[in-house]
Amino acid sequence: MKYTPSLGDILQARGVSRRGFLKYCAATTSLLALPPTMVPRIANALEQARRPSVIWLSFQECTGCTESLTRSSSPTLEGLIFDSISLDYHHTLQAASGEAAEAARHAAMEENMGNYLVLVDGSIPLGNPGFSTIAGISNYDMLMETVKGAAAVVAIGSCASFGGIPGADPNPTGAVSVKDLITDKPVINVPGCPPIPMVITAVLSQYLTFGQLPELDHLGRPVAFYGQTIHDRCYRRPFYEQGLFAETFDDEGARKGWCLFRLGCKGPITYNACATMKWNGGTSFPIEAGHPCLGCSEPGFWDKGGFYNPVSTTDIGSGVALAGAAAAGVAIGAAAAAMSRRRQKKTIQEG
Repeated sequence: MKYTPSLGDILQARGVSRRGFLKYCAATTSLLALPPTMVPRIANALEQARRPSVIWLSFQECTGCTESLTRSSSPTLEGLIFDSISLDYHHTLQAASGEAAEAARHAAMEENMGNYLVLVDGSIPLGNPGFSTIAGISNYDMLMETVKGAAAVVAIGSCASFGGIPGADPNPTGAVSVKDLITDKPVINVPGCPPIPMVITAVLSQYLTFGQLPELDHLGRPVAFYGQTIHDRCYRRPFYEQGLFAETFDDEGARKGWCLFRLGCKGPITYNACATMKWNGGTSFPIEAGHPCLGCSEPGFWDKGGFYNPVSTTDIGSGVALAGAAAAGVAIGAAAAAMSRRRQKKTIQEG
């Protein structure tokens, strides 16, 4: 019988220290809103886990999601976790091409029937099969064929999750999301343009640890990462509640770091972890760099009123409007905290 090394074997062979591994497990536990007592369980499960087969399909996309993942920050344990799955098919990263590449996809499907994961980035065109093909196979046919024996499907990025930019008005290709087509398998949406790398790896880590998919919101997104708006955790929020807004990109307010709401920031209606996890190794995120949030993890973000138009034309400088916004923010925060406590309690009871 062929021996399949566990993740622990692979990490040990690569010289990853126990300390570094536990640090990663602790970070993942925190990101998944689990209590610290779950760190040993996650560590043990990951060490014993065998490499699951993953087939990554790329359709109408810009390769930004793959670029994001390959630029995952140091330490490289995120990359090691991802490397330690059996990535059996990926157009950009695989060495094989042509017939050999398609043979690898079919072999992975047959050898891991019912157990492999399908990751998809890019929307699927329905207007004409010839709009996007791989090896002469339309995106639709390849998706439907590949997911038949899958355990679950993960839609990576906003194009796969909601149609994204290809699906923006007037949607010339008839682009749709993965969830518009797949109704008989679990589908996890990890939107963003592109999504945060650690969110992708954390979803995979949870699957390896618990053998189940994360809790999802009404749009199929992991609650641990999409349970609060960017506005809820934004460091500029105090300025919002004081009525201090930048009116242009180079005025006094912009230089002082005031709220970017009037410059079109979609943070109040965008659910994502950018404000806490940030990018480039936790260095920054668009709002910290002086640019308003575009709302790229929300459905139809490309068509929502223009990037630099405020979410509402209401005079938010009035005390009444600000008080209402602050109260709404407190209510949302309280609801999210209560949901997190319930999720923790349930996890502990099931463990």
